[in-house]
Amino acid sequence: MASTPTGPRTVGEEVTGPFSWYRSFTPQGRRAFKGAFGGFALDSYDFQVLPLSMVAITAYFHLTKAEAGLLTTVTLVMSALGGILAGGLIDRVGRVRTLMITVGTYALFTVLCGFAVTYPMLLASRALQGLGFGGEWAAGAVLVAEYARSRYRGRTLAFIQSSWAIGWGLAVIVSTVVMDNLAPDIAWRVMFWTGALPAALLFYVRRNVQDAPEVINRLAEKGERVPLTSVFRGTLARRTFFATLLATGAQGGYYTIATWLPTYLKTERGLTVVGTGGYLFVLITGAFCGYVTAGYVIDLLGRKKSFALFAVMSGSLLLAYINIPDGANSLLLVLGFPLGFCASAIFSGFGSFLAELYPSAVRGTGQSLTYNLGRGIGAFFPTAVGFTAGSAGVGNALVYGVVGYAVALVALLGLPETRGTEFT
Repeated sequence: MASTPTGPRTVGEEVTGPFSWYRSFTPQGRRAFKGAFGGFALDSYDFQVLPLSMVAITAYFHLTKAEAGLLTTVTLVMSALGGILAGGLIDRVGRVRTLMITVGTYALFTVLCGFAVTYPMLLASRALQGLGFGGEWAAGAVLVAEYARSRYRGRTLAFIQSSWAIGWGLAVIVSTVVMDNLAPDIAWRVMFWTGALPAALLFYVRRNVQDAPEVINRLAEKGERVPLTSVFRGTLARRTFFATLLATGAQGGYYTIATWLPTYLKTERGLTVVGTGGYLFVLITGAFCGYVTAGYVIDLLGRKKSFALFAVMSGSLLLAYINIPDGANSLLLVLGFPLGFCASAIFSGFGSFLAELYPSAVRGTGQSLTYNLGRGIGAFFPTAVGFTAGSAGVGNALVYGVVGYAVALVALLGLPETRGTEFT
C-alpha cells in the first residue's frame, strides 16, 4: 500500500503566515497535534501537583527535606524506565497506542497518590506514576514530528512543548484555590485526585488520532525488523550518549527549579500561598512565551546554536535569581519572566532534534530513551538540593541547576546539526 502525503506536498506550494506550520498539516495531522498537545499539558499538570503540594505533604508526613526531594527523584528515575519501555512500544505497536497507554498510566497513579496513608505508599504510587510520565512525551513528539514538514518542524514541536506551561499554569490555579480554601491535610489529597483529568483525553485520541501513513505501512510489513539495540551501535551510539547527556543537563537544571522554587518562595522569601502563586504565574507566563518563541529561533539558527543560547541564559538567570538580596522580592518578579522563558525555551528543541537524530525504525526508541534516561539522571539534581538545603539553605542549593546547564553545553560538542532533515 503506497503512503499518502502527511502534509501539503504540491510542487511550488507555499504556506505563509505566522501559523503556516499548523496550516501545512492535513486534517489527520491536526488531530495528532491536538492529541499530543493535550497529553503533554495534562502530563505537566499531574507532575506539578507534587511540587505545589510539597509544603503540605512535608508537614503531614513529617518529612525531612531529603525525603521530600526523594518524591520527585523517584518519579523522574522511574520515568527513565518508563521512557525506555515506551520507546520500544512506540516502534513496535505504534505512536498512538503508546500515547494512550502512557496517559492512562500516569492518570491512574496520580489519583492513587491522593489515597496514600503513609510515606512509603505515597513514594510507591509516585514511582509508578513516573512510568507513564516518562513515555508520554516521546510518543506524542514522535507522532507529530512525522506529520510536520521539515521546514516547520522546530516551531511545530515547540508548540507541543508549550503545552507544559498550560498544564503548569492550570495546576497553579487549582492549587491556589484548593490550598487557600481547604485544610492542608485534605488539600494535597484533592490536588492528586484532580489528576484524573487526563482520562478524558483517552476518548479523543482513541476516536480521532492515528499514526502517520508511513508508520502504519511499516508496522504492517512482515519483514525483518531493525533491532532496537541499534541505538547503541555504530554512529548512533555516539548520538545516543551525547543526546542523553544533553537531556540530563537541561532537565537537571529545569527540575531543580520546578521542584524547589515554590518551597524557596514560601520558606526563605516568606510569601503566602497566594503570593507564591502570583510569583509562579510570572514564571509560567515566561515559560509559555519561551516555548513558543524558541520554536522560531530553532528553525532560524539551527538546533545546536539554540540549545547553547538558552543553556547559557538559563544558568546565568538562575544564578542571578538566587542571589537577589533579602527585602528585594520585587526583583524576583522582574527576573521570573526571563528565567521561565529561557529555562523552558531550551526544551523546545528536543522534539525536533531527537527525532532527526534517528531513523524511523528506531526513532521512538532513540528519542524516548535519551530524553528519559537524561530525565532519570537529572532527577538526582533535586535530591542533591534536598540534601544540601538542610545546611546551606534552599536558595544556595539551587546552584545545582546552574551545573545542569553547564553539562548541557558540554554535550553539544558531540552532536551534529540536524536542521532541514527530511523524513522518508
